[in-house]
Amino acid sequence: MQLTNRSKLVVNKQMNFWERIYLPAILKGMGTTLKHFFKVIFNKSNTLRYPEVKREFAKVYRGWHVLKRDEQGRENCTACGLCAVACPAEAITMVAAEREKGQEHLYREEKYAAVYEINMLRCIFCGLCEEACPKEAIFLTDRIVPSDYVRQDFVFGKDMLVEGIVPEQRVDVTVRQKHLQEKRAAQTAS
Repeated sequence: MQLTNRSKLVVNKQMNFWERIYLPAILKGMGTTLKHFFKVIFNKSNTLRYPEVKREFAKVYRGWHVLKRDEQGRENCTACGLCAVACPAEAITMVAAEREKGQEHLYREEKYAAVYEINMLRCIFCGLCEEACPKEAIFLTDRIVPSDYVRQDFVFGKDMLVEGIVPEQRVDVTVRQKHLQEKRAAQTAS
């Protein structure tokens, strides 16, 4: 009985003398080990003294999430839930609420996220949440998520995710905004 249409031809080739004593394979492995050993000794170390010296990251590095505000300081998130649906790790949870009178300066739309949480231990930093967001409310920044010993500290709420109102507290995400990059490319091409 054949379970698959693929078949693999197995050849029972006899080993020669050098293959049987394994000496060339051992010497080749030792050569690789010695090459790396001397490379570490004579080259500079890859270790950085982290708080003083910071490693450069790629432009596409995805780190700490940020919930953006518009020019008037209102939150962009309308609690549509597309980011939570797009998240493959199911790390995002949100509770929607309706804006009340007098809160027009806080939220853009009638509906907003009263509770917005990201479990950073579950997050795989794939960026699908920012791609799914129609309002460009969530972005992954180049900031590193700090380490800790307590699991509950890794559930980031709005207090840790929403950027500040004053311009000095804003997070620059122009590198992550594809439409702005396309505009710049079109302007330089013209």
